[in-house]
Amino acid sequence: MTDLSIELQVYLVDDDEILLKAITQVFELADIPVVAIDDPVTFATNINRDFAGIVVTDVRMPRMDGIELFHKIMGVDAEIPVIFMTGHADVPMILGALKEGAFSFFSKPIDSEHLLSSARKALETRRLVLENRKLRELAQKATQGSKLIGETPIIKRLRSTIQQVAQTDIDILIEGETGTGKEVVATMLYQLSDRSTRPFVTVNCAALPDDLAMVELFGSSYDNKMRTRGARIGKIEASHTGTLFLDEIEGLPTAVQGQLIPVVEERQITPSIGDQPRDLNLRIIATSQVDLSAASENNSFRGDLFYRINAIQLTVPPLRERKEDIPLLFAHFISQAAEKYNKDMPEVDSASQRHLLEYDWPGNVRELKNFALSIVLGIRNTENEELTAKLTLPEQVERFEANTIRTALTQTMGDVRETLELLGIPRKTFYDKLSRHDININDYRS
Repeated sequence: MTDLSIELQVYLVDDDEILLKAITQVFELADIPVVAIDDPVTFATNINRDFAGIVVTDVRMPRMDGIELFHKIMGVDAEIPVIFMTGHADVPMILGALKEGAFSFFSKPIDSEHLLSSARKALETRRLVLENRKLRELAQKATQGSKLIGETPIIKRLRSTIQQVAQTDIDILIEGETGTGKEVVATMLYQLSDRSTRPFVTVNCAALPDDLAMVELFGSSYDNKMRTRGARIGKIEASHTGTLFLDEIEGLPTAVQGQLIPVVEERQITPSIGDQPRDLNLRIIATSQVDLSAASENNSFRGDLFYRINAIQLTVPPLRERKEDIPLLFAHFISQAAEKYNKDMPEVDSASQRHLLEYDWPGNVRELKNFALSIVLGIRNTENEELTAKLTLPEQVERFEANTIRTALTQTMGDVRETLELLGIPRKTFYDKLSRHDININDYRS
């Protein structure tokens, strides 16, 4: 299981057995894990960059004093917090250590509450250091593997199935909620197939206006007005010898669904009435956000088309069913966004870490990607996240939709055509959503 959470401890170093026991008890009573150490020499040899804790040490010790131990620790990892306990005579020496990176110091007799407060801050500092290092390691790991990122059993099985069916040349239906990565699965199927060097023609079915769907798929011969402007080949013929990708096929008008049946079953197309059918050599990959089996039963999708395109069905799971993959995905997206926008990899605070694993992500991988982008660009709103966590699922989906539109408008600086391409929705639907979410497009235009 990929997890960013790290269990940390206080390592208390002192050769005074009575003081060591007393301060150990202070941490134990505060429910802070503590390890008592009376041999700094052996302890120093066991420290490495993965050291999961902080060091609280006395200064005056016979075999290795606290300052020497501090320098040994800094030589291994300068981001390990070290807190000193010292007598008044050692203060000038400690001030020098503070300049070199020591976390804090306390004069004896020790004020327990102040020591505990400082230790908690030091533990949180170390936690963030280690978690952000792990994020960077995960980001590097993610970029070296499959485009379908994840280590959960459900994702591993999906990757294995993709490998098995990619070269079968059988039509495939990919189902899954919005933002789960259906397009990634479709692309993998194409790239791993024997058709990978031939056309991959994408049709965003949900974005096709009803009156243009036939022309887009079958060509201009289906429209007398357009025929006079010159022949236009449709997406189906353009995919001959390659792959036809019907994204969100449930968005096709019923009449167009009927016209697709000969294409799917016979691999033939009739460009216009009276023409002879033309043979096609293509593979069809379709995606759907809805359960097409249920849709065919309630007549919102043609059953005869569903059973023809459903030769093999793959399901992409929602993010809430594979939460263990979230850190790995997030690491990949944050690294990707930092590179794209020429930013340094940001430090991710503990509130963001909690949000990653506690939030349900109704917008799935796409929403997680937007969250990573907001952190890289420094525009994350913690208040909004806390409010969102209290909303119902439909309310969260509405909020995600509005935020996705705003993010797209920001990226395109209010360019409608580019925004429609990013969102993959028709112009009318786009303006309806702007009105519903009270978004003013002029606010995004430079």
